[in-house]
Amino acid sequence: MRSPVERDVRLEVPVTAGGDMESGGVLGPRGLRLLVCFLGVFVCYFYYGILQETITRGSYGEGENKEKFRFALSLVFVQCIVNAVFARLLIQFFETKGKPDRTQSWLYAACSLSYLGAMVSSNSALQYVNYPTQVLGKSCKPIPVMLLGVTILRKKYPLTKYLCVLLIVVGVALFMYKPKNSGPSDHIIGYGELLLLLSLTLDGLTGVSQDHMRAHFQTGSNQMMLHINLWSSFFLGAGILFTGEIWEFLSFTERYPFIIYNILLFSLTSALGQTFIFMTVVYFGPLTCSIITTTRKFFTILASVLLFSNPITNLQWVGTFLVFLGLGLDAKFGKGSKKPSH
Repeated sequence: MRSPVERDVRLEVPVTAGGDMESGGVLGPRGLRLLVCFLGVFVCYFYYGILQETITRGSYGEGENKEKFRFALSLVFVQCIVNAVFARLLIQFFETKGKPDRTQSWLYAACSLSYLGAMVSSNSALQYVNYPTQVLGKSCKPIPVMLLGVTILRKKYPLTKYLCVLLIVVGVALFMYKPKNSGPSDHIIGYGELLLLLSLTLDGLTGVSQDHMRAHFQTGSNQMMLHINLWSSFFLGAGILFTGEIWEFLSFTERYPFIIYNILLFSLTSALGQTFIFMTVVYFGPLTCSIITTTRKFFTILASVLLFSNPITNLQWVGTFLVFLGLGLDAKFGKGSKKPSH
């Protein structure tokens, strides 16, 4: 939902056959429209990343009473509710009445499990790793998507796709590398990294489910966003009630009421970001959208280093550059795929 990262905070959307959207619309000339889409995606997800790190990695209270935010399920629960409400408003006011949604409910339910699992894992990882590591880890989405595409959907990818993924793997390896003399407490794979790996795997499953829904039911992006977030809200609501987290979360917000504003703003930037991504894909195609989101991720890492003093070594900067180089080349040259002939 993907997105963070966009996949732990949005749903992939198909390119539609332009129609009225291609002819001008309310945004005016093409250049102005592109600027609005770029600023919308950049600002929403840039601020989303800052709020996510502020909420999940901040300290609450003073002295011996300092606390950490440990309510990943409740955070995603609020986010899914806001996303569902936002999608319902988009359907109500901006979609013309057409053919009814015939997507089977169990598909929405199954997709929502992987969708919210990826989001919860991604948010929980921030308790163990810093934000640049989380962003870089979630940027490796092409790896599980390609693996699951080959094994489940039986897709074939061009050589350039594999080379781009290789660049990403090398970049991540350099970023995660720790020299032996860096200290006994350092580790390469820990809880945070395992949670990111789980999140990436669930991202891949979400992508496979969404591809299936589009191919067999022509599911619209807003309908997909609405129903998956509704199912996710249902599952998470049951989860936080069963575990009792809801009462601890409400007690936490009572002690620190200012966090309610941050959580609502965090959820709103997620929903708005999804809308701007949809606009970008529809008006300018997935390539432009990939370039914008990849650029945004790099500057989010830079902002995290500057604002939250997250240390990055020279070797990690080289790894970061290789990852985003791989993402950029993948956006430009690695999108072609075809199914094998039977």
